[in-house]
Amino acid sequence: MAKEKIKAEDKRALNKENFGKLYGIFRYLLPYKTKFIIGLVFLVLGSFLLLAFPLIAGKLIDVASGEGTWMLNDINSIALSLVGILFLQGIFSFFRVYLFAQVSENAMADVRFGLYKKILYLPISFFDKHRTGDLMSRMSSDVTLLQTTFSTTLAEVIRQVVTLAVGIAMIFINTPALSIFMLATFPVLIISAMLFGKKIRKLSRQSQDELAHSSTIVEETFQSILAVKSFTNELFEKLRYQKSLKQVVTTALKAATYRAGFISFIIFALFGGMVAIMWYGALLLQKGEMSVGDLISFAFYTAFIGGSIAGIGDLFGQIQRAIGASERILEIHEESSETEESENNTTPRLSGNISFEQVNFQYPSRMDMPVLHGLSMQVAAGEKVALVGKSGAGKSTIAHLLMRLYDGFSGSVKVDGQDISTYDLSDYRKNIGIVPQEVILFGGTIRENIAYGKLDASQEEIEAAAQKAHALDFIQSFPEGFDTLVGERGVKLSGGQRQRIAIARTILKDPAILILDEATSSLDAESEQQVQLALNELMKGRTTLIIAHRLATIKEVDRIYVIESGCIKESGAHNELIDNVKGTYHHLVNLQLVH
Repeated sequence: MAKEKIKAEDKRALNKENFGKLYGIFRYLLPYKTKFIIGLVFLVLGSFLLLAFPLIAGKLIDVASGEGTWMLNDINSIALSLVGILFLQGIFSFFRVYLFAQVSENAMADVRFGLYKKILYLPISFFDKHRTGDLMSRMSSDVTLLQTTFSTTLAEVIRQVVTLAVGIAMIFINTPALSIFMLATFPVLIISAMLFGKKIRKLSRQSQDELAHSSTIVEETFQSILAVKSFTNELFEKLRYQKSLKQVVTTALKAATYRAGFISFIIFALFGGMVAIMWYGALLLQKGEMSVGDLISFAFYTAFIGGSIAGIGDLFGQIQRAIGASERILEIHEESSETEESENNTTPRLSGNISFEQVNFQYPSRMDMPVLHGLSMQVAAGEKVALVGKSGAGKSTIAHLLMRLYDGFSGSVKVDGQDISTYDLSDYRKNIGIVPQEVILFGGTIRENIAYGKLDASQEEIEAAAQKAHALDFIQSFPEGFDTLVGERGVKLSGGQRQRIAIARTILKDPAILILDEATSSLDAESEQQVQLALNELMKGRTTLIIAHRLATIKEVDRIYVIESGCIKESGAHNELIDNVKGTYHHLVNLQLVH
């Protein structure tokens, strides 16, 4: 992903289409356009004011040497005017930087918020296709790049273009002969810079690719640190990373060699050109075709022009990267959202009658691998139904479709006799609760994590939910009680404690339909017993779908559906299915008893 990003951004052409993508982000500046325009005025005024400095400095020398006259005839007045220019330039620069900072900070905060809001309402299929690290990069690195572009780069481009245009005009007006001679040296420098620059960009890209590869090794190692240690492969990972770093260094040094050569050439060519220009200027001065002040003004303007030419190339490179960043952000905005949360709750509490009729489905990321094949099943309101079968049979997919995490299936899924697609999505999901196998808590307090099920819950409601989830005792055993910080992803709590916090959260939500997705499969016997008691409390009065591998936990359900290859293979109560010695359920139970 990092390699693809770097290469794509490097190839962004500065054409109308790509500038249009940058304009797509520029609209975020419109609410702050007044400050932006005032900042541009200060920028242009400051640029013109600075360009007056070489002209007045030259006049100072001419007046001092008696070679000419000007509107100010004494050197003190001219010197004070130069100080005045610098003072005004400082004021203009202050307001320009301050105003652009205000605009860019506020606009980029809007970009981040808009992007975050958009991602929140995107379907699960979007997250299946994009890694979390890539999304974080778009929200942080890409937006930061755009912030730099709008606060600094854009202003610098305008300033350098003004400096270049006005500077060239001034030297042609004041010293046309010397200007033509100077411009004759440009082609050599430009062609050399293009050749060196192309090679340096290629090597820099390779260096970035190698660095991205080494970062990937670190990320993979840290994410899989348990596997690394359990297989005692620390030495292997160390050597793998060391080899990658050596490649980074080799490529970077090769690029540095070309940069060093380019710098050496530029120093020689630049100073050689300066010597030639000084020589020609000295000849013109000797012949009386120009004054010393004109020569000094020319030298100043030449320095400004050279700085502008050098700066514009790098600034255009930054704009190219900004275009790439804007494209990556706009890609997300162009994605189709599920829906946005409705302000009015229009859907009443559901009864929980569930019906799947001839449902066929394959995940968008795996269109060539159908998961469900003509699946039909019925669940009455208040029933407890278990879904069992091998991994990959389609059990979790049934839960995903019921929650409307994915669309694009044929057949129908109905709740209370109404197609689920006709309900307001936000209101519909408020009627469904899920306790997954791997509970991930937010990094706040226990109180905040339980209250996530009902954001306006009172302390009494939170404690009542914890009591029903059999979590109150262990919560009160902590010194901070409900104010105990759970750590990132809940790492400070045991698996059983996290499950009971999740159950308390779901109790507080009070859903009509409950999904238990392998809720006890990763727990030890004691924790499982505690969690099962909490689940029994949670399941009271609710339609419940239990996805389970450990079949001992589902003996008391009203009906069991055996899923095999996306179809209902068998259905019935535990005692009915276990008596069918040739059935899949009987086979699965025997396998677990053997093990």
